[in-house]
Amino acid sequence: MPKKQSTLSAAPVPRRDVLYGLGASLGSVALTAMMADDLAANPNAGPMSPKPQHVPAKAKRCIFLMMEGGPSHLDTFDPKPKLKQLHLKEFNRAGKQKSAMESGKRYYVQSPFDFKQAGQSGAEMASNWEHLAGVADELCFYRGCQVDSVNHPTAMYQMNCGNRFGGDPAMGAWVTYGLGSINQDLPGFVVLPAVSYPQGGSANWSNGYLPAQFQGTALRPSGSPILDLDPPAGIPRQQQRLNLDLIAELNRRHAAKHPTHQDLAARMSNYELAFRMQMQVPTVLDLSDETERTLQLYGVNQEPTRTFGRKCLLARKLIENGVRFVQLYHGSWDSHDYIQRAHGSLVRAVDQPIAALIQDLKDRGLLDSTLIVWCGEFGRSPDNGVRGGTAYGRDHNPNAMSIWLAGGGVKAGHTIGATDETGAEAVENVHHVRDLHVTLLRLLGLDDNKLTYYHAGRFKQLSQFGGKVIDELIA
Repeated sequence: MPKKQSTLSAAPVPRRDVLYGLGASLGSVALTAMMADDLAANPNAGPMSPKPQHVPAKAKRCIFLMMEGGPSHLDTFDPKPKLKQLHLKEFNRAGKQKSAMESGKRYYVQSPFDFKQAGQSGAEMASNWEHLAGVADELCFYRGCQVDSVNHPTAMYQMNCGNRFGGDPAMGAWVTYGLGSINQDLPGFVVLPAVSYPQGGSANWSNGYLPAQFQGTALRPSGSPILDLDPPAGIPRQQQRLNLDLIAELNRRHAAKHPTHQDLAARMSNYELAFRMQMQVPTVLDLSDETERTLQLYGVNQEPTRTFGRKCLLARKLIENGVRFVQLYHGSWDSHDYIQRAHGSLVRAVDQPIAALIQDLKDRGLLDSTLIVWCGEFGRSPDNGVRGGTAYGRDHNPNAMSIWLAGGGVKAGHTIGATDETGAEAVENVHHVRDLHVTLLRLLGLDDNKLTYYHAGRFKQLSQFGGKVIDELIA
């Protein structure tokens, strides 16, 4: 009796799935080959070892000053005389595209601050920036940046990580991934947060899908900068070293059985780094070796500059000791009301320390090789909503903001880009924030199109899908 043939047949595989699988396989092979080549070229190199720049650049490290909350460009570095004519003029704004924050009955607000031209460059800044005016010729102001969100957490994620929804690596993680760390006894990416974390929390300095060792290490603003920096009472360092050696041996055996588990390798590396940090961190963060003149320069021993002055001085010490990327937070600049009082107090707290940082780096011959960035997550509106009165403040504005850069190959003494007559929108040399990210990487010698990481089936990058270098910002 003839054998009955099966009527079952393999289901056709969609062409898209075939191409996707092929691409993913080729990507995995390519990534493995590149890693093998790197290992063959330098068998002792770890993921945090120093790496060459993609393109020649002056900047070798970065200090990122994040003014969380959205500082007002109209009351700091972008004067708008037109607002004096429109002050308190009321109008109504409506439309399907308008958020609850920017619609309804509104009124224009003039700046409560006078402006001046500082330095030989004639940089425009509010007159209460008394100390920063002294280093105005070292600054490059950029007025053309735009972002996508008016909400603090999503805007913070986009400014720090390139993605509004979080989960991606922070810029500091990308920089240390691309350039490695100069000092193997310290983290390559260090964060100095405010007393409370910024909106969005520690995801603002996440490693995302990069290996765990590229995550930012946050130092506590008071008390011991890192918990458990010293061994437990009664445990000498020799005993701690033996314990770590035993754990490392057990982890190595487990890792040999599970070679694809990157988290385990990262954990082993972090244990070793933590042990080395116990020896070096206390020395690096000790300000007692600084001269009285330096402490006075940064305003460390007085209010209201004490807290941020200490952060700026620590940033200088960290980059001197080989840390690649240091991010400092100061907030909150979210001045919806009483902007003269709020922004006035905030500027007094950061003006002297920031100017001191720039001057100190210049005096030590470090400014040319250090990129400094000052920004918030967005700018502010030229008007405000009527909410039970007219307390002069401003709402969020993703279409206009002021950013300035210093050091590391930027076009010092220039102002690039412009906003319209009321400061509501950037109108000259306008670029999305992804282009700013690409430019900052280029200033550090990194090419965004080469600085990629294979994850979830494709090669990913800080800019998400590519961007354009803002050549006008580069000297």
